[in-house]
Amino acid sequence: MSKEIKQIAIYGKGGIGKSTTSSNISAALAKLGYKVMQVGCDPKSDSTNTLRGGTYIPTVLDTLRAKGKVTADEIIFTGAGGVYCVEAGGPAPGVGCAGRGIITAVEQLKQLRVFENLDIDIVLYDVLGDVVCGGFAVPIREGIAKHVFTVTSSDFMAIYAANNLFAGIKKYSSTGGALLGGIIANSINAPYSRAIVDDFAARTQTQIVEYVPRSVTVTQAELQGKTVIEAAPDSAQAQVYLELAEKIAKHTDSKTPNPMSVEELHQWAGSWAEKLLKIETGEVAPKDGI
Repeated sequence: MSKEIKQIAIYGKGGIGKSTTSSNISAALAKLGYKVMQVGCDPKSDSTNTLRGGTYIPTVLDTLRAKGKVTADEIIFTGAGGVYCVEAGGPAPGVGCAGRGIITAVEQLKQLRVFENLDIDIVLYDVLGDVVCGGFAVPIREGIAKHVFTVTSSDFMAIYAANNLFAGIKKYSSTGGALLGGIIANSINAPYSRAIVDDFAARTQTQIVEYVPRSVTVTQAELQGKTVIEAAPDSAQAQVYLELAEKIAKHTDSKTPNPMSVEELHQWAGSWAEKLLKIETGEVAPKDGI
């Protein structure tokens, strides 16, 4: 009997630090002893850069376009810590659906039986979270990933994208789709940032898996083309990623979230805007406002 491979998807708005978080989770999982594969599902094809010393790798779609078929060694590359790296890729600029790369990559990986042949423990799909329809919803809709985590900050557009993702998860939850493991709160330093994300989690009936602070250590590592786990293994930031990775590896109980409607989300955001304004003007003390 073959072992169960844990497949998770990390979603997040573009620019929120989704790929940075995903790569550091993968590197941390490898350091903890797991055999890990990271599948980049963003058309920019840069998900695995820091696992590969800042270099790009051939994508599944580009290889198929060039050769008509692919072999495992043409699309799977080894990164730092032994993490296996795959980039789904996207269509030619201005042509086709960007989500097609995810569908094609998943099909190819299944046909080549790479998870079984490489004895993978955990597959991490790094997926653009601005859009959760069509190809980008494949890991959720088809139940390819059993657990979904979203990276968000306290910024409204990041929370808006996360709330849309929750709506997609809820839509497909009754037909075998992936469920929500929780929120990875990124760039959380100010007390109000944590309070906003905490309140969003409570309103949508989910949980915060980890708070990841904004740190210059991340910037320094990425400028070297490395993950924090590789560039600064003894840093406080590396410890945060290791703890997050361990929580994800042990996570088993994902649930259906309860997203806010667009109207509710805007009302909720407006109430927070008023709270922060009162704190800024000194009308209320920070601890009272938050």
